[in-house]
Amino acid sequence: MLKIQFCGAAKEVTGSKHLIEFKGQKILLDCGMFQGRRKEAAKKNSDFCFDPKEVDAVILSHAHIDHSGNLPMLVKNGYEGPIYSTHATRDLCNYMLMDSAYIQQREIEWMRKKGKEIVEDQFYDEEDATKALGQFHGVGYEHSFVVAEGVVACFYDAGHILGSALIHLMFYDKDTGERMSVAFTGDLGRKGLPILRDPQVIKETDILISESTYGDRLHDALQEIDGEFTEAVNNVAHQGGKLIIPAFSLERTQEVVYHLNRLTKNGKIPEIPIYVDSPLSGNVTEVFKGHPECFDKDVYREFIDHGDNPFGFGNLKYTRSVDESKALNEKPGPMIIISASGMCEHGRILHHLKNNIEDHRSAVLIVGYQAAHTLGRKLQDGEKLVKIFGDPHKVKAKIHTIDAFSAHADRSDLIDYISKVKGVKKLFLVHGEEESQIKLQEALKENDYESYIPEPEEIVEL
Repeated sequence: MLKIQFCGAAKEVTGSKHLIEFKGQKILLDCGMFQGRRKEAAKKNSDFCFDPKEVDAVILSHAHIDHSGNLPMLVKNGYEGPIYSTHATRDLCNYMLMDSAYIQQREIEWMRKKGKEIVEDQFYDEEDATKALGQFHGVGYEHSFVVAEGVVACFYDAGHILGSALIHLMFYDKDTGERMSVAFTGDLGRKGLPILRDPQVIKETDILISESTYGDRLHDALQEIDGEFTEAVNNVAHQGGKLIIPAFSLERTQEVVYHLNRLTKNGKIPEIPIYVDSPLSGNVTEVFKGHPECFDKDVYREFIDHGDNPFGFGNLKYTRSVDESKALNEKPGPMIIISASGMCEHGRILHHLKNNIEDHRSAVLIVGYQAAHTLGRKLQDGEKLVKIFGDPHKVKAKIHTIDAFSAHADRSDLIDYISKVKGVKKLFLVHGEEESQIKLQEALKENDYESYIPEPEEIVEL
């Protein structure tokens, strides 16, 4: 009745793309950017396993770049149809996609400076991003909408980041009278996270495509965040160093700020200067303020009923200009610097690492997933010598990881969620490194759930 081609995030974490074909119509779930080694990423992001001109509709689960970041490339290659998302995701992408285009153009400049080979078609610019943004259609949670002939979709809150959605698709073949439903988790959140609501359960579906990012592990308890965070901040404050926190501009930065606000108010950490050094983070935080309907009830009351701003307080400053950013390297510690990118692959975080990684008084706090081969993963894995801007640096700063910050469901969360979805005839595992997927598959089997791990670009007929 329909085909699914797993064009991205099959046996890997980044570059989410899943193409569904139904009666000659093609619907793309997500169009994410692959993040990894420069040459491999450029090739994967410019080579689609389908013709973009033949796609009829795109449905976007959320605004993270590994799910949304290749939309401008899709449009550059001829896609002219609608891009459906929640309202908050659309607003976030206004900043995320333009920032991604800016970074790509700076990447080209750096490659020219270094005399490296450049294939212009492997990059997009602000014009491509602007065109893609013009094709967005915002839809509210739990509002059904027609995607194509015989295809209706509905968004449910995934509880992962602001505006994140589970996508539920209903297919009806009027010629045969057959019906089939497909649910896609996008990235599934965790219950009890601060700021956002818990994931909504899709009650019933025939086909379930589930993420598996942390299918091989259990997260630390959320209650441990405050203790670990307090210790990291107080150690650096005592040493007079700088706590460098690589954080994704979307969601993780706002979570970190929220916790620092609470810890400061409760007297758990000293009132040292805190800088969010990322123009994108500042813009994203403004989007957060505009979508309190996505907040859980506690934050909603704090933000709306009491008039408190959980993302801004006395010793916190958002820096925007390059000069402000550079000035932070001249200021003495102690201080906390939160900056992007979250995997330490580009952006201002690289300058802060370059200036502080060899200072034994300072520390780096990892608060998010680090993909294989990224600088963030190398630091997390304990490498003692890393390259920053092509130059070697000895790692003398302490490296801390707080796993409990993760906004991804862990193995127990995934099994619990899957167990609540009724009628599943076929379960696919995507968006996970192969080892994680195999371990989740084994755990699911122990709970009497059969699952399938598709190969990259594999086509499955249902």
